Amino acid sequence: MALRKIVTEGDPILEKKCRPVEKFNQRLWDLLDDLVETLADSGGVGLAAPQVGVMRRVCVIDVGDGAIEFVNPVIVEADGEQEVREGCLSCPGEFGIIKRPAHVKAEFYDRNGNKCELEGDELLAQAMCHEFDHLDGIIFKTKVERMLTEEELEQLRGE
Repeated sequence: MALRKIVTEGDPILEKKCRPVEKFNQRLWDLLDDLVETLADSGGVGLAAPQVGVMRRVCVIDVGDGAIEFVNPVIVEADGEQEVREGCLSCPGEFGIIKRPAHVKAEFYDRNGNKCELEGDELLAQAMCHEFDHLDGIIFKTKVERMLTEEELEQLRGE
């Protein structure tokens, strides 16, 4: 396992659509392990492969219950709405207000190629939408209703 450098906004790799994973092998397992380790080190909630320079449909999410690995994920159901504060490891120090589904259901594969299904609410639903967007070359800032002001950011830092 190794820590990977997180790509930041402005790098064109973040605007490209990822290719699906076709081989479930050691190379994929190493990528997943590195994503989990890099995410844990960053203090974030999710990390997608393009954020470390790899153009594959792979991401990991940890909302506090341990890392969940997603390979070739697709949202198959979304309902409800939540207005949330959101940031991104690729846009350090920036946060915005965004509307996301309150509930999502996704289909994906695990590291061994087994088909899986997961439903998520609130933070997990938000993180799934955010990370899956990365796999399509979408950064949260293109969907925000508004970015937080410097005063609002200072208030967040004080919490």
